Amino acid sequence: MTTQYKSSGSGLGIFVALILALMMGGAVLALFLRHATTGVMATLAERIVGRQTTIEPSVPIVVQRIQKLSRLETVVYSLDTIIEGSRSSTVLPDLLAGDRILLVVHGQSIAGIDLGQLKPEDVRITKQDNGNRSIRVTLPASQLFSTTLDNQHTRVYARSTGLLVPVDQNLESETRARAEQQLQQTALKDGILDAATKNARASVTTLLYSLGFQQVDVN
Repeated sequence: MTTQYKSSGSGLGIFVALILALMMGGAVLALFLRHATTGVMATLAERIVGRQTTIEPSVPIVVQRIQKLSRLETVVYSLDTIIEGSRSSTVLPDLLAGDRILLVVHGQSIAGIDLGQLKPEDVRITKQDNGNRSIRVTLPASQLFSTTLDNQHTRVYARSTGLLVPVDQNLESETRARAEQQLQQTALKDGILDAATKNARASVTTLLYSLGFQQVDVN
């Protein structure tokens, strides 16, 4: 009677070959994931790894992004009015020595916030227990950037000069300057700076939400 035994060498060989194949496959996969940085291959690699890219802005980055807005002009205040300028004599009546001009004036004042003045200490970022990030920003004070007259829509409405005096060439320019001052005072009285602050807060708040913050407080 003859007894036959099966050799275990073939099973061991298969096991070793399987291990080698897995090792080679892992090495190929590692090389693929490491070098697939662009195009479809990069997309496939990201799906295999399952990683998500999360960028959390730091205070310097936030300050830089806000400062890029530079001088944020948020309010344009327009005014149409009539301004009078005059010269009078203390002795003679205006009919003889007076000089009077009426200007129809159109101008505008522009207000906003100079975000270039924002400092790192004006920005505070907090990470909460639930992982949400909140930010608090204190903006610089609003300011009146400029007040100008629209020369195309500003004109002399009336001019009268006394019989004994020449036309004063400086009267119109002085009246224009006074018109600018009046426009500026009216804009300030009507709350242009408060409106500029409110609009700037809205713009910066929108920017910060776009940077990924869940809670934003701008004041």
